[in-house]
Amino acid sequence: MQTPHAMLAELWTDMGGDVAALDRVMLTGEEPALPSSFRTGAAAQVSIAAAGLAAAEIRRARSGQAQTVSVDMRHAVVECRSERYLRCDGNPPPPAWDAIAGVYKTGDGRFVRLHTNFPHHRDAVCNVLSCRPHRDAVQAALMQWKGADFETAAYAAGGVVALMRSYDEWRALPQAKAIAELPLVELTRIGDAAPKPWLQGARPLAGLRVLDLSRVIAGPVAGRTLAAHGADVMLIASPNLPAIPWLTIDTGRGKLSAFADLDTGQGRDALRGLLAEADIFSQGYRPQSLAARGFAPEDAARLSPGIVYVSLSAYGRSGPWAGRRGFDSLVQCATGFNHAEGQAAGVTGPKELPAQMLDHATGYLMAFGAMMARLRQAHEGGSWHVQVSLARTGKWLWDMGRLDAGLNAPDIARTAVADLIEDMPSGFGTLSAVRHAAALELTPASWARPVVPLGTHPLVWNSAR
Repeated sequence: MQTPHAMLAELWTDMGGDVAALDRVMLTGEEPALPSSFRTGAAAQVSIAAAGLAAAEIRRARSGQAQTVSVDMRHAVVECRSERYLRCDGNPPPPAWDAIAGVYKTGDGRFVRLHTNFPHHRDAVCNVLSCRPHRDAVQAALMQWKGADFETAAYAAGGVVALMRSYDEWRALPQAKAIAELPLVELTRIGDAAPKPWLQGARPLAGLRVLDLSRVIAGPVAGRTLAAHGADVMLIASPNLPAIPWLTIDTGRGKLSAFADLDTGQGRDALRGLLAEADIFSQGYRPQSLAARGFAPEDAARLSPGIVYVSLSAYGRSGPWAGRRGFDSLVQCATGFNHAEGQAAGVTGPKELPAQMLDHATGYLMAFGAMMARLRQAHEGGSWHVQVSLARTGKWLWDMGRLDAGLNAPDIARTAVADLIEDMPSGFGTLSAVRHAAALELTPASWARPVVPLGTHPLVWNSAR
C-alpha cells in the first residue's frame, strides 16, 4: 500500500504541482486513526494536506516565500468529523437524522438506505411506499418491494435512497465503469482569458472572491477551507430550500451568507452581478440544475472571464447515474463500503464508515482543485472547470487498500480532542469547534468572520478591489 506521502505526491503531480513543494510537507501520525477497515486516516490527511499545500504555493507565487505544511493524521480525521465535535454554548448537536432515515430490509432480503432529512425527500419515499412517515410503516411497506425496484422507483419520484451493494456488484454497473475513467480531480479549460494578477494581502487567498452555492457537507467544507486561508467566501442559499442547521453552523465559519432565489429574474441578476467580480464559483447542485438557470460553466466563463468553476456531483459527470441526487451515506451504501465494512466487522447488514469521509475528503479535494486551477490561471490565463464527485472519491479510498485490524482502533471521543478545539463567537452563541488541520508555517489557517444565520448579508461584495 502507498504511504500517505506517496499518495499526496501522486495527487499533487497529477494536477501539475511543483515536485519541489512536496519536500516542504510533513505528515505525522499512524494508521488506523479511526475504527475502520478502510484507510480513512490516509484519505483525511492527504486531502487536507493537498489543499494546504496548494494554499502555501499560492502564497509562494504571490510573495516568493516558501513555507512548510504539516498535517497530523489524528487532527485530520477529527476535522473530517467536525460536525460531531461542534458545541454551541456548550450544547452538543441535535439528532443527526430524520426519524425514518436509515437502513431497512426489503422483501427480497436486500437492504436499502433512506436519506429523508429534507422533507421533500421524505415525502417522495412515503408516496412511493403509500405509507405514513413512521419506521414500522416504512418497514412493512418495503417488504412488498424488491430492493433494486424500490431504488429505481424512489429516484424517479424525487427521493434519495440506495440499495446496499457489494463492491463486486457495484463494479459490474455501467456507472462504476464510467467513474473509473475519470480522474480524481478533473481540470478542464473552458474559455480564454488573460491571466489575473494576484491582489495585495498577507494571507494566501487574500482578495480572492468565492461564491459558494452548496449545502450539507462536501461543498460547504470546500468553502470553509478557502475561507480558512483568507478568501472572501459568500455562501449563497435559496430562501426556499431546507437546510440542516447544525451543518450550516459547522461549515459556515469564515463566510458571508446571503439569500438569492435563482428561480426569479431578480435572484439570477443578483448572482450574475456577484459572479462578474468573482474568482471562484463553487457549486454542488444536481447536474444541469444551474445550467437551466443560466449558470453553466461556459455561461460563467462568459460572464466572468478567468473564472474557476468548481462542480460537485454524487456519481460523476458521465454514465447512467450522472444526474442522480446523492449524499455520502447513500454513495457509501451503493458502492460497496457498507457491505464490506459490515463483513469486516462480522455483522449482518450495512455498517457505516466512522466518518462522512466521502463528503469531507471531497470537500478538501474541491478546495485543492480550485486553488490549483487559480494558480494555473495566474500563470497561463484561461477560464477553468474543476470537477469532483463523491463516488470518484470513494474509488480513491477503495484503491488505497484495506487495514486488516483497522476496526480494532479506538474511536475518538469529544473528551479526547480538547487540544484541537478553539472557541469563537458566532451568530448562534459561542462555538467550540475543531481547528483546521493543515498547519502552515508562515500563514496559519484561521476564520476571520464568525458564522452567521443564512441570509444575514446583502448580495454585494463587502469590500472594493
